[in-house]
Parts: sequence; structure tokens; C-alpha cells
Amino acid sequence: MHRTSPVRDAVLSVVAFILLSVWISGADVGTLVVGKEPAAMQEARAAFEQKQYERTLALLDRLGQESVLPADGMRLKSRAFLKLGKPKDSLREYDQLEQTIKQDDGVLLKEVSFGFVVTLTKDMREQMRGASYTALKDLESAEAVPYLEDGLSDGSGLVRALVVEGLGKTDQGRRSPKLRKAIDDQAGLVKAAVLKVLGRSRDRSVLPLLEKALNEDQPLVRLAASGALYHMGRIDMWDQVRKAATVVHPEERATALRLLGELKDPRALPVLVEAMKDPQPSVRGAAVSALGDLGDAHAVPQLEEALQDTIPAVRTSAAISLGELGHRTASPALRRALSDTNPVVQAAVVSALLRLEEPIEVVMPSIGGLTHHNDPGTRSAIAKALGRAHGENRESAVAVLSELLGDPIPRPRIAAARSLGQIGGNDLIPVLKRALHDEDDAVRATAGGALDRLLTATSRATHTSRI
Repeated sequence: MHRTSPVRDAVLSVVAFILLSVWISGADVGTLVVGKEPAAMQEARAAFEQKQYERTLALLDRLGQESVLPADGMRLKSRAFLKLGKPKDSLREYDQLEQTIKQDDGVLLKEVSFGFVVTLTKDMREQMRGASYTALKDLESAEAVPYLEDGLSDGSGLVRALVVEGLGKTDQGRRSPKLRKAIDDQAGLVKAAVLKVLGRSRDRSVLPLLEKALNEDQPLVRLAASGALYHMGRIDMWDQVRKAATVVHPEERATALRLLGELKDPRALPVLVEAMKDPQPSVRGAAVSALGDLGDAHAVPQLEEALQDTIPAVRTSAAISLGELGHRTASPALRRALSDTNPVVQAAVVSALLRLEEPIEVVMPSIGGLTHHNDPGTRSAIAKALGRAHGENRESAVAVLSELLGDPIPRPRIAAARSLGQIGGNDLIPVLKRALHDEDDAVRATAGGALDRLLTATSRATHTSRI
């Protein structure tokens, strides 16, 4: 019988331990096995741990001049740039790393993608901050909560309202003490958003805050408080919202009608159907949108009729609501609506048919015309609609969205990147990674958020499969 040497067995055990450590940490095999890490690399790591990021980069640059920078050095350099708020430089280093190791580093790529999102939260331009916080909202992750909390002090009320919506997407965000304090925001739009989130939290400790808001001067805030209390079990609040749906002021009526849909109380159906006859287009549009939120299939015939409304915005809302209801009986009416003369209505109809899982061939002629429309808003609308594609429609939708990522105007590119993130799939990682090189900040932030979502989903799937 062949007998192995004890010394040989010990050596093999050490080598196996080293290789296992390499696999777990992602460090360079050459560094661990061949020799000690260069002094400059050790200094760079120490500088990074001490948050001396400029010094980290200087040390790594010096090391790179003396020899080829190891993969771990490239990773450290990329992370140092992120800490300095320079995601473009970080991406450049990541690209070099990818060329060196001949594959993606999923962990680092996720960090780089996230860096493109959070860097814009402090941008002077409201549009850029809006793109950043929209991406954070779409992430629906605990990782985004601290940045969203910081956004509660943004100078724009519209951005703050967007931030509140984002916090409402996660349990951690809904429990945020900073969110509760935002109920004292000066903007009624923000207050109303906070109340809606708190109402859906089911946390009864916020009841005093909700009840206090019933005495606010602004009707928007009072209505939001009523709706929040209804969600907490105060069904008597239904009457308050119902009465508001018949007041004289059209804007208040519209707000109350939208809230009736959100409450999902079956009693709202006849109220909303009646409001579809209102002479004010904004009120009719609110009623039509609310029927989609209500989720009652009995509203399908009325929504089909609304596809013939004289106002394009109402027809758009009708198509969206039919898609939300998800009843295939609406397909014939929606197919007829593909001939609508308004391109935005057409895009909404495409979205609805895709949600109903109609074959994409049915809507492809409309998609082709809308993606080449002269109006950037129309191209954005169809990009948004394509985010509803899944199943057998997915491949064709991805092809069109990938083309829209090359649109000459940022707005359609933003919509395309966001839709790709909603569709999901590992095969989209290279597509969105290229979008990180876009010349527009908002496009990069949106692509970064979409890519972060895909990488997170991939990581969870891999973890689950190992379990």
C-alpha cells in the first residue's frame, strides 16, 4: 500500500488553505503564494482604512509606475475614487480590472453602480437629484434608506415628496424617525406623502400624528390623514373622503377620487363611475385612474368607454387602468385604441396590452412608429411602456430598449435604462454596464440604479441556489 509523507500532507493542507482563502476573499493568488505584498500596497490599504483616500491613490499610482498594479490594487483604487465621489474614475479602474481578470467582479461592480446613483443626491440641479432619488426609490432596499433620509432636507418639495415615496418602499424606511418628523414639512405635498406612508405602515403608535393632521388647513393634507386613518382601521373616515369627492373645487374633488381608489373599498365603484361624467377633464382623469387602483373588474366596460374621451390625458389614464386591472376581456377595445391619433395614448395602450400578455407582434407596428417619433417625450413614453414586457415578449422589448439607449436625447435614454432594470435578467448586465459610460449624469444614475437591482437579484438567486 502506498503511504503518503506527513510532510507532504502538511504542505498540501497549507496550499489548500491558501487557495480557499483566495477564493473567499477574491485576493490575488500571486500575491499570497509567491511572496509578500509590496510595501506600497500595504501602505495603500492602511491609508484607505484611515479614510485617507487621496493618499491611497497616490500610493497606488506610485506602485503602478514601478510594476503592474495587481488586481487587488485596481479594486482598492476603484473604491478610493468612489469614496471621493468620483464614480467615472472608479468605473475606469473597474474596466481595467475586468480586462485583467477576464470577468466581472460582481461585488465591486455593484458598488460602482451605486456610486453613480448617490453622487447626484447633492447635485445643484433639481433634475439630477430627481433622477438619483428615483433610482434609490426603485432599489427598494435598506441600503438606500440613509440616503433617502438625507433627501428629506432637499430644497425641492417635489424631490422631498419623491424621497418619502422611496422610504415607503421598505419596512426600515417606514419606521424611520426622520420620516415621522417630515410630517411637519412646510409643503403640503410632502406632508400628504408622509401621511400615506405612515398609514400603510400599520404602526398604531403614529395614530396621534394622523389624528392631529385632520385639523390641517390644507385639504390635501386633511384628505391624506383621513385615508391614512382608514388604513389603520378607522372605517368611519370613508365618509370624510366620500364627501370630499363632491365638493365644488375640482382639484379637491380629483384628489378625493384618487384617494377612494387607493382605499380599495368596493363602495367607491359607483362614486368613481359617476365622476367619469364630470365636466372637468382633470376630475374625469382622476376617476379613471382611481378605477385602476380600485381593482374592480366591473369597471372594465366604463374604462373601455373612457378610451373614447375627448381629452388625451383621460384616454391615457383609461388605458393604464385597463392594464392594471389585468382582464383579457379588455384586449379588443385596447387593440382598437392602437389607432388613437395621440402618440402618448398609443404608448399607454401598448403598455396595457403588454401587461395583458398580448403578443408583442400585435403592438410592434405602433412601437416602431413611436420609437422614431420626433417628440422625445413620446419616445420616453414608449420606453416606459416596454418595461411592462415579460415572458415571450421580453426579447423583442429588450432589443428596442437597447436601441433607445442610443437615443440622441437623454430623456428617452433614462426611460429605457429604467425599463431594462424593471425587466431584469443577467443578460442585461453588459447592456446597462455600457450605459454607465453615457455622457449624461441622469442617464448614468438611472443605469447605475438599474444595474444595482440586477446585481442584487443575481446575488440573491446565487445565495438561494447554494442553500
